[in-house]
Order: sequence, then C-alpha cells, then structure tokens
Amino acid sequence: MATAKLGVDEPRVREASRGNRDAVGALLTELLPRVRTRVRYLVRRDTEVDDVTQEALVAILRGLRGYRGDGAFASWADQVVRRVSFAASRRARIERRQRDEASARDFESCDELAREDCLLRRQVEGLLAQLPDEQRRAFVLHHLQGMSVPELADALAIPFETVRSRLRLGRAHLRVLVARRGASLQA
Repeated sequence: MATAKLGVDEPRVREASRGNRDAVGALLTELLPRVRTRVRYLVRRDTEVDDVTQEALVAILRGLRGYRGDGAFASWADQVVRRVSFAASRRARIERRQRDEASARDFESCDELAREDCLLRRQVEGLLAQLPDEQRRAFVLHHLQGMSVPELADALAIPFETVRSRLRLGRAHLRVLVARRGASLQA
C-alpha cells in the first residue's frame, strides 16, 4: 500500500487520531517504510536511523490529534520527520563537540610523557568509532577486555561463528582504516 495516498479523508487517519488502536497500528505499519527512508537520508550515521525513526513515529502519533487536515497527511508526517531528524542531528553534533572538548581537556591535563599515550588513545578511539557497532563491540570486548570468543558468544547471545566473523571483519576494517590514515599522514 503506498503511503503517498494517505489523505485527510483517509478513514485510518481519522480513526487513529481518535485513538483507535487498530487504526494506529495500521497507520504506523503504513508509515514506517516512508519515515525510515526519509530519516535515512536526513541523519548522518546509519546507527542512528532506527532510533530517529522511532522518535519520528512517536512524534507523529503525539501530534495526530493536532493534525488539522489542511493538507495531505503524508506531507504533514514528512514535516514531523524532518523536525525530529534535524533535532536528532543537532543533539548528535552537540554530543560530539562535548566529547571532543572533554578529550582535548584530558589531553591538556596529561604530562609530557603521557601526552603521547593520550594522543595514541584518542587515535585508537577514533578508529574504533568508525567500525560498525557489532564489530566494534566484539573487538573491544575481545581485544581490550579479554573476553574469549565463547564468552562473547554467550554474552552477546549470538552464535560462536558470528563472533569470529565480527572479529575478523573488524580487524580487516581497522587495517583498511589504519592504512588510509598512514597514507594521508605521508602525503
């Protein structure tokens, strides 16, 4: 069913705005692909898409009673998605800036001998941040916290071979990132 067809006279929109659970469920099911696609194009990181999509759907539901029906429902919903996505991007930007400022303060507080360690730690953190969440989680738990592959499989509730695959892919991804960084430092 195409979501672009949602209109003011769409019975589901009216029923959902009145609180009919079945209509709300049907409306959310119909809106989900449209909202997720728009969020994917508006937010910076793929890891944020699901969270921002959920925020947008909640905002649409909360604002449903205030929807006056002056225009197409899909256009109104798109506007809500844009507002939520932009707000999430602003929050993420502020959080990154605060994290960078805290990291800079930590670096400044290091003595001369420890500055090199601080710089190296920041570079490693930056490289790890570029890994997909699943790979980063497995890599950190295995290599930095010393968990074995069977322990990881149990802790993450995933198959043993999936853990091994994530570790292998994470190492390969890090090699590429380190090689790129080395090439850019030499240029």
